[in-house]
Amino acid sequence: MKKLNMAFLAVGICFASNFVKAQAISGKITGKIIDENRHPVDRATVSLSRITDSVTVKYELTATDGSFNIEGINKGIYRIFISSTGMLYYKSDVIKVDGQHPLIQLPEITMRPYSKVLQEVNINHKKPFLEHKIDRTVVNVDAMISNAGTTALEVLEKSPGVGIDQSGTISFHGKTGVAIYIDDKPTYLSGADLENYLRSMPSSMLDQIELMTNPPAKYDAAGTAGLINIKTKKSKVKGFNLGMSLGMRQGRYTTTNSSADFNYRKHKINVFGNFGYTLMNNYNDVDIKRQYFYNAGQPSGAFSQNSYIRRKGSGYNATLGMDIYSSDQTTVGMLFKGIIRSPDNSNNSKGQLFNKVGDPDSSVISQNSEQGKFKNGSANMNYKHTFKKDGPEITANLDYLAYATDNNQLFLNQNYNSAGTLLSNEQLNGGLPANLHIYAAKLDYSQPITEGWKMESGVKSSYTNTDNQANYFNTIAGNPIPDYDKTNHFLYRETITAGYLNLNKDFKRLSIQAGIRVENTDSRGHQLGNAQKPDSAFNRNYTSLFPTLYLLYKLDTLGDNQLKITYGRRIERPYYQDLNPFISPLDKYTYYIGNPYLLPSYSRNYELGYSYKDRITVTMNYMDIRDRVNETIEIRNGYYYDRPGNIGKTKIYDINVDAGFDPATWFSLQLSGDVWHIRETSDFYTGILNTRSTNFSGQVSLQFKLKQGWSLQTDGKYQSKQTNAQFALAAKGRLNVAAAKVLSSRTTIKLSISDLLYTNINRGCIGNLYRTNASFRTLSDTRAALLTLSMRFGKSVDGQRKHDQTGAGEEQDRVKN
Repeated sequence: MKKLNMAFLAVGICFASNFVKAQAISGKITGKIIDENRHPVDRATVSLSRITDSVTVKYELTATDGSFNIEGINKGIYRIFISSTGMLYYKSDVIKVDGQHPLIQLPEITMRPYSKVLQEVNINHKKPFLEHKIDRTVVNVDAMISNAGTTALEVLEKSPGVGIDQSGTISFHGKTGVAIYIDDKPTYLSGADLENYLRSMPSSMLDQIELMTNPPAKYDAAGTAGLINIKTKKSKVKGFNLGMSLGMRQGRYTTTNSSADFNYRKHKINVFGNFGYTLMNNYNDVDIKRQYFYNAGQPSGAFSQNSYIRRKGSGYNATLGMDIYSSDQTTVGMLFKGIIRSPDNSNNSKGQLFNKVGDPDSSVISQNSEQGKFKNGSANMNYKHTFKKDGPEITANLDYLAYATDNNQLFLNQNYNSAGTLLSNEQLNGGLPANLHIYAAKLDYSQPITEGWKMESGVKSSYTNTDNQANYFNTIAGNPIPDYDKTNHFLYRETITAGYLNLNKDFKRLSIQAGIRVENTDSRGHQLGNAQKPDSAFNRNYTSLFPTLYLLYKLDTLGDNQLKITYGRRIERPYYQDLNPFISPLDKYTYYIGNPYLLPSYSRNYELGYSYKDRITVTMNYMDIRDRVNETIEIRNGYYYDRPGNIGKTKIYDINVDAGFDPATWFSLQLSGDVWHIRETSDFYTGILNTRSTNFSGQVSLQFKLKQGWSLQTDGKYQSKQTNAQFALAAKGRLNVAAAKVLSSRTTIKLSISDLLYTNINRGCIGNLYRTNASFRTLSDTRAALLTLSMRFGKSVDGQRKHDQTGAGEEQDRVKN
């Protein structure tokens, strides 16, 4: 690995030394914007975009006299785009900046009122499904019609390279351990808990999905497989603007996904928010089979079970924020978010035990239920000050987040012999209250330095305090008796302190971005025990460095052909509740157990990519992971124990292709494909775990723009057989069809059918079990019709600032509710 690191570094140094030359110039474009009455237009947004790759390289706000001054421009061909409240969007002619034309004074620009031209304007601009940048790929959610009426989870599953397994674990290019952010803030959730959270978020609240295999040093280093940032919609209008989306989903059961967002901006104050409501109503039909063997390999028995799980409930999401523009250089903001989810789940199952010759031995009929409440509230205070145009900038964030859950479980088991005679009734009640508090402070500073270089630096500190309880009681003769094998109380404290430095510069053809981040983690866990189990505790303290490097080189003067090299080191800390040594029943024969001995995992990620006109992108990736945290399964005395564990060594070789084409003005095509080979070796309770497999995932989307405001779309995804540690997952796929009709400039209706052929079914086998073979199949409510109505009221031009990353970083991504 050291040789590979040195070779990679040598390639990067050679890459840079051959192409970094003093070829950049310092161009400048100035101008003034007025309205039809020759009054200056102040605080208009002026963006400078390169024609060669459509990348926006500079942003400016006009001064009170309507003037703007864009400096530090490299040689190239550009356009100016201008937006202002109540004004029609402006696009300039081509502007060439070179050695003969370094200083360009534009003639006065007159902007026309939007209201006067509303009837004349036919807006045809449509965002592409994918956009590629030096350090991320951006998915525009509304570009795919079939996303309408779905949830954030379903939008993620349709994103290139993203997969979701049978337990709700999200993977990225075949790799688990991806950090999930929402609006630059981690979710602090994992597995089924993250799955439920994303199911409660309507897709109509989403704007973009940012996919980062190697996030910059500014981001927390958490997430060995990279980072996925879900960006929600925010109104961007002066005056008042309101948007609404009403959605209904009809499968076997009916669900609804609706949301509203608003924005009111007047003078120096901007108030914005959104609200989402989801009615959850779905099911899982789960079949599991287990075969047991003697040491010599002869069958010793078997177990089969069918479970019909109903998941009902409601979820509410709300955001309220305010920005105060105290001056042209200073903005103070506050942001409040709240989530309330009320799950109401039931699980009716029948399990059958068989003897060694396959005859029925006994059976158990279970009626399990869980009701609860999940609450999350967060508050953010932020400050941003720019000392001068194209000068130093400082940003500060203070965050407080609180999570509270209170789940009540009931397990009713009836045990029968082979003749069907009732042997016993069992009742177990569980109460699982949990509280988590996170405090975070973050300070970022950026400044242009010599010869076009820009420096970014920052520090961050966070403190996490969790308190989890599990109180279980067996009901015997009508009396509750504590079950001390399952009852527990776990306290956890963690402090993370971090700092980073990042440098970047754009040369004539070469762009460089390099960073280093250092993080210190101090964690302390305390299991209080009970009347039968003693206390236990653990302490850990470790410091790590996380370098990142990005090189982007244009192979031709127009930038149509580009090469990209990236490198990054990442960490995945265990989720807070995974460190909790509780044992929690899922049914009579299945239990979940935490693991206080989990280690953090580290990864090194190398990428070499090529892109053509941002239409075709090919990326080769190599990742080396140590101690990857993954779901592991143990069988002891016929009981099934699900716990997180460290997988010693994982190596992944990956190549993926994204391509987008517009063969005609009315037809567009998007293709994505991923092929990866994974090798995993680790010590395991049954010996050595040694698995390897080559896997494929691909998806295609076809869109047709018809007359009279109609659009049609069909998209599909196929996933081959895959191996992940003990799990061998069968192939699956889906086909979706959708249609949209623009009823007016502010109203759109969409209809789609998901999983038309009903092939998105999770099934597979579990290996490396002690004298046991196990398999499963899960049917879900994946085939459904979705109807969505979207409406907007008010104005529709830019005016609101884009919110920066808040201070509560990686911590929020490590919570289970």
